[in-house]
Amino acid sequence: MYVGALELDVLLGDVHSLKQKRSAVRPVLAELRKRFDVAVAEAGHLDLHRRALLGVSAVAADAAHISDVLDACERLVAGRPELELLSARRRLLGPDD
Repeated sequence: MYVGALELDVLLGDVHSLKQKRSAVRPVLAELRKRFDVAVAEAGHLDLHRRALLGVSAVAADAAHISDVLDACERLVAGRPELELLSARRRLLGPDD
C-alpha cells in the first residue's frame, strides 16, 4: 500500500475577504474530489484571504498510480485561471516507511 500527499500553495486573484476566499477555493476542492477521487482540504493559510494551502492525499496499491493522480491534481490546480500555483510539495509513503 502506498500513500501519497501533495501540498499546493496557491495565491488567489481578486479576493478581498475570507468569504470570497471560501467561494474561490470550494469549487476547486470539489472538482479535485469528483475527478480524481482523492481526499482534499484547505490545510493552511486559513487566516490569509489571498493565500491557500491545499492538501491532497490518495491511497493505492501502486506507487506509479499515486504519482499519476497527484500529477493530474497539480495540473488541474495550475491550470485554473483564478489561482496562481506558488509551490507544490509531494510525499510518498510505501511499505518500507
